[in-house]
Amino acid sequence: MAVEEEDQDTPDAQRDGGGSAPGGISIGVMTGGAAAAGHRASAEDRSRRAATTPPPYAGAAPPTGGPGGIGIGVMTGGAAAAGEGARAVDASAPLLDAPPELALAVRTLREHLGMLGRTPEIAELDAGLSELDEAMAGTGQVRRDRLQWLRDRLTLGATTAAGLASAAAVVETIVQLTG
Repeated sequence: MAVEEEDQDTPDAQRDGGGSAPGGISIGVMTGGAAAAGHRASAEDRSRRAATTPPPYAGAAPPTGGPGGIGIGVMTGGAAAAGEGARAVDASAPLLDAPPELALAVRTLREHLGMLGRTPEIAELDAGLSELDEAMAGTGQVRRDRLQWLRDRLTLGATTAAGLASAAAVVETIVQLTG
């Protein structure tokens, strides 16, 4: 065993991920996300979570990560990586509480879409609205990226649906919800 411990401090062991290296990640409070430190570090957060207020950090100052490291006071999601092959990916999908006004606006728009000619763009929009409607009925929450996708289709799209008053109501509700 003593031999293995000595081997961890050799340059070869450090290059292969063993031993210790300067840097690292120091986090005061972590309630979600991913963190990694090391030779071939990689951190990835693909969670789906409710958008929440971060917990207070009781420390006087964010912790330090040391030379070449990262210090984070409070982490409620996202990804952090430190090290030679560091890679951090935040592909999380924060969830938002859907107000009843959004559900009503989505249902109204879906009814109005039924009166329009069925085109590939209208079919895609209806499928997105259906997915959103199901999420609101099931959990009462919606993914922010889906709301932004819908808003883009209704404001930037060249579909006939963009001109409907019910589409404007959906966009207005999304803007109020997402800022």
